[in-house]
Amino acid sequence: MSKNLLEQLREMTVVVADTGDMEAMEKFRPQDATTNPSLITAASQMPQYQPIVDSVLQDARKELGDNANEKDVANLAFKELAIAFGKKILQIVPGRVSTEVDARLSYNTEATVTVAREIIAQYDKAGIGRDRVLIKIASTWEGIKAVEILEKEGIHCNMTLLFGLHQAIAAAEAGATLISPFVGRILDWYKKDTGKDYQGAEDPGVQSVTTIYNYYKKFGYKTVVMGASFRNIGEIKEIAGSDLLTISPQLLGELADTQGDLPRKLDPEKAKTLDIQKITVDHDTFVKMHAEDRMATDKLKEGIDGFSAALEKLEGLLAKRLTELEAVAAK
Repeated sequence: MSKNLLEQLREMTVVVADTGDMEAMEKFRPQDATTNPSLITAASQMPQYQPIVDSVLQDARKELGDNANEKDVANLAFKELAIAFGKKILQIVPGRVSTEVDARLSYNTEATVTVAREIIAQYDKAGIGRDRVLIKIASTWEGIKAVEILEKEGIHCNMTLLFGLHQAIAAAEAGATLISPFVGRILDWYKKDTGKDYQGAEDPGVQSVTTIYNYYKKFGYKTVVMGASFRNIGEIKEIAGSDLLTISPQLLGELADTQGDLPRKLDPEKAKTLDIQKITVDHDTFVKMHAEDRMATDKLKEGIDGFSAALEKLEGLLAKRLTELEAVAAK
C-alpha cells in the first residue's frame, strides 16, 4: 500500500504539531510540539482544559495571597499556564515543546533573559530536562542578543516571528538552536501588497525558507530550520526536506488523507554546491536590512502586537475565571 503525504514527509523532515490542543497531538503523534499565546488562549477556553486552567489560577492565588488583585494573579497564572500546557504536552510527544517568552518583552534583552531563565527553572523543578524544552523568542535584534546569552547557559531557543534573511543569519550567528520562518504570513503580506496569488515554488514564503535553508547548509550552521505558519499543503510540499516543519492539526489531517509522491525539495548536499554569498550581520547591518525589507518590518511588528494582544486577552479571561471560582468558593 502506498504511503500518504504525511508518512512520506516524516521520512525526511521532523514533523511538529502547531497547536495547544492535546487531543490533536494524541491523534497525529508528532515528534515535537510548539505553542504560542494565541494557541494557548484558544486551548484555555476549551472545556476539556478547564481543570488545568483552574488549578493554575488557584496555585497563583495561593502564591500571591488573598490581598493580591485579580490582575496580578492572572498575570502570574498566564506565565504558569504555558508551562502547565508544556508539561502536559511532554507526556504526549517524545521530543521537545516550545514555550514562549512574553511577546511584550520582545525589545528588552535583559527582561527576556530573566523570563527565559524563570521558565526553564519551572521545567527543572518538574524534573523536565533542558533537552526537552525550547524557549521561543521573537526575532528582534534584542531577542537575538538574549538568545546569545541563553544558549551559552545551555538554554535552547526557538527564534519565532522570523521573516527575513538578516534575522536568520543573526540568529544562527547567536547560536540559536532553531528558527521558525513564517511561510504563510509572508505569503499573506505579498498577496495583500501585490494583489496577486502565488502557487508552488513562486510562493514568497516558500522562497524565503528555501533561501534560509540553503544559506545555513552552505555555511555549515548548526541552527536548524523549522518552517511554520502554513496556509495550504502546497507550501509544505515545496519545502519538504526542511529540518523540521510545524503544522496545524487541520493540515496534518489533509496530508494524512492525501496520496501521491512527495519529492524532496530541500537537500543539504545540494545546498553545499550552490553559489551563495556570505553576509556579516552586525547591529547596523541588521537595522539597515530590516528597514529595507518592508515585509519583514510589517510582519514582525504585527506579530509582536498580535501575540501581545492575545496575552492581554488571556489575562482578562483568567481574571474573569478567577472571580467565578472565588465566588463559588465563598458560597
